[in-house]
Amino acid sequence: MVIGSGFGGLAAAVRLGARGYRVTVLERLDAPGGRAYVHRQDGFTFDAGPTVITAPQLFEELWALAGRRLSDDIDLRPVTPFYRIRFDDGQTFDYTGDAEAMRAEVAKLDPADVSGYERFLAKSEAIFKVGFEGLAHVPFGSWTSMAKIAPDMIKLESYRTVYGLVAKYVKDERLRQVLSFHPLLVGGNPFSTTSIYTLIAFLERKWGVTFPMGGTGALVRGLVGLIEGQGSSVRCNAEVKRIIVENGAARGVELSSGEELRSAIVVSNADAAWTYKHLVDPADRRRWTDARIERSRYSMGLFVWYFGTNRRYPDVAHHSILLGPRYKGLLDDIFERHVLAKDFSLYLHRPTATDPSLAPDGCEAFYVLSPVPNLASGTDWEREAEPYRQRLQAHLEATVLPGLGESLVTSRVTTPLDFQNRLLSYRGAAFSFEPVLTQSAYFRPHNRSEDVRGLYLVGAGTHPGAGVPGVLSSARVLDQVVPDASVFATA
Repeated sequence: MVIGSGFGGLAAAVRLGARGYRVTVLERLDAPGGRAYVHRQDGFTFDAGPTVITAPQLFEELWALAGRRLSDDIDLRPVTPFYRIRFDDGQTFDYTGDAEAMRAEVAKLDPADVSGYERFLAKSEAIFKVGFEGLAHVPFGSWTSMAKIAPDMIKLESYRTVYGLVAKYVKDERLRQVLSFHPLLVGGNPFSTTSIYTLIAFLERKWGVTFPMGGTGALVRGLVGLIEGQGSSVRCNAEVKRIIVENGAARGVELSSGEELRSAIVVSNADAAWTYKHLVDPADRRRWTDARIERSRYSMGLFVWYFGTNRRYPDVAHHSILLGPRYKGLLDDIFERHVLAKDFSLYLHRPTATDPSLAPDGCEAFYVLSPVPNLASGTDWEREAEPYRQRLQAHLEATVLPGLGESLVTSRVTTPLDFQNRLLSYRGAAFSFEPVLTQSAYFRPHNRSEDVRGLYLVGAGTHPGAGVPGVLSSARVLDQVVPDASVFATA
């Protein structure tokens, strides 16, 4: 039994299916995908969540486990630049995987930082080899597993923050922002997230940034096809009310309809904090008590505006980062002070740059994402959503999308309140537990539950963390902690 059909849950189902399990994936929404749900509106297709696809070999492995090739079902196209970063003064930086082009971009900001940038990338590679290749698929179920890697982590300076490590190598403040924004893509503050996450720089250099034709939803549909081809199933409109625990072990789930479904094991791809607080009875939780869940640190929230235009914007990159006038101050407002600031930094997604079929002829599909405080801020999003959207529209119109207001033909928004009420994300946090050092590896909720036998966790809130490579890797950890199906067949 798998609760939730995000990438982590779907990947878990494929892996379990390859090991002899017959899996039922339960999804409370009307279609699979979780955060990767697809909105279709007025002829436009909007991927609701993840849009930056890296480490494609993790998908290739899932297809291979199901006896197919990824290319049989998915057309992945390289995206370049990876990101076009626009500073508040209008200057731009094209972030790519081309070494010479990147040296030229760095030199435009400060020629003196080119050698420092190259040393930073070498450091990123070293961290990648340990943090991603060596540890992303390893369960951290004991103190000893953490102790074994401590010397490597100290050597790689994981006690530093992402921004702190970047600042050690380059001096130009704009370049420091360019090289440190990546944690925001997985829910972290560059000024508090462990520098392990600088591995993303080399990960992108190694495998590039890609986009699936048909949108991220094509990957969701492809994974559902693999699951069904294994004889398993994905059941939508099926909300789990509680995990059935008997004698300390998970024995299935009860749906909100009252139906009980029994299973040998339960894998939760629901938000980890929500899983423990709302799906497991307090009497069955010794480690993840309500008090511990409430005092943990959570990622920021997201305000996302999906919109379509009846004109094209050919000069806008597929992925754009629009940095605001403040960097650290804005991040302090979001993560530490929990206040909704007047200024913002934005991620603008234009998928029709790569796949025009996601919008009607002559039109463009967009979404713009603004990191905001999670619901601990007390922000009244029912009141603030439309004024905030209007501020984003005005900023986009004044910068990269001239004439936006008069060309709008469709629009919808998602706020932290939607993350809480629709996606059941604790405190409306978009990426579950914040990836600070004290909430990483052993210190995150374990892939094999510490509290309930036979309960396993995948997704952003467990090891190794958020982001598409992270949640796919969390499913890969199950290969080491979940017994083969034959154990239950002979029990």
